[in-house]
Order: sequence, then structure tokens, then C-alpha cells
Amino acid sequence: MATIIRDPILEERILAERAERGGDRYDEVWDGVYIMPPMPNDEHQMLVGRFTRILDEIVGDAALGHVRPGVNVSDRVNGWQQNYRVPDVAVFLNDTRAVNYAAFWHGGPDLAIEILSPGDQARDKLEFYAQVKTREVLVVDRAPWQIELYRLKGGRMDLIGTSTLSHPLPIHCNTVPAEIQLVSAEERPRILINHLHEDRSWLI
Repeated sequence: MATIIRDPILEERILAERAERGGDRYDEVWDGVYIMPPMPNDEHQMLVGRFTRILDEIVGDAALGHVRPGVNVSDRVNGWQQNYRVPDVAVFLNDTRAVNYAAFWHGGPDLAIEILSPGDQARDKLEFYAQVKTREVLVVDRAPWQIELYRLKGGRMDLIGTSTLSHPLPIHCNTVPAEIQLVSAEERPRILINHLHEDRSWLI
């Protein structure tokens, strides 16, 4: 269900209360429209934490770039608050075209990770990620479980590979030296990440 607030005073009050309580941490603005996504559940936050830690070992420890658990990404410098997205995890390599303005990044990350939750619109962000020249987007769907890798080609995000429980194919990333696939397990499917240049692997 969508809610439209046309009363500017009420809107200002709600946004101020939300900011005061920290509830705006994952809010976004899509072309001037304020989006309040559902709060991530415990599993969602666990996945974000694990992806961030593992990618920091792969990228950060090797001095290849920086890993962030959620940042503001905009397509403009002036008035950036009118259009920005917040990926769950963002990787900016040393030669990234994006520019860090402290409060936000102008331009897309080299790798963005979106973990789907019920009611969010993560796949709808793909067009924006293409516009800001994000090189790759990894989408983790949990209903049903599958992993999708999109890559920027010809100004759009093309689906490069999908890993599911019935077809647990490894997906090769171009931006980071890693191969990712879905594997079966007792409690829930697990995400296997293999380092391409070292004999190291992680399970999420």
C-alpha cells in the first residue's frame, strides 16, 4: 500500500520525527519522490554485515578500494537530495569514476549489492544504477532464493548470470576477484564466495 502525503506541514513533521529516531537510515528519493522502504529484518542485516566483511577482506585488505555498508548514491552534485539511492553494500575501487562528497557519492559504485526484502523495489533501481554507470549489481533474492548478477553494457544493466538451488552455477564478478554461487544447506540456502586469486572461500 502506498501513502501520499500532500500536507507539507505534516510531511515535514513526519520526516523530522523519522530522522530523530534514525528511521530514515534506508530512505531514498527517486526523482523528487520520498521513498520509505521497509526496515530490513534480522537476516537481511546479517547478510549485509557478512557481505561487507568478506568484501572488505577481498578488496579493502588488498588495498583495491573501499567497501561501504550502505551509502547515498546520486546522479548529481547540486541538489543531490532530490535523487539518490542507497545500495545495501557498495564497493568503490581505487580507479572508480564516482566522486566521494562525504554525505553522498556522485556516480555509481563499481559493485552494488541489493538484498531483497518483501515490499521493497530493489530491482526497480537497476535503471538508475545504469544511469550513474554502476559497473555491476548483485541482487540477492530470498523468495525464492536466487542470486542475480547484472553488468553495465551499452548503457543498461544486462543479466549476466543467475545461481539458484536447482542450478547452483557460480557467477564470476568482473569488478572484484570473486565467484559467487548459491548452495543448499539445512536451515536455509547459503551463499558461497570463492576468491579467484587465492585459495580462500567464505559461506554466508
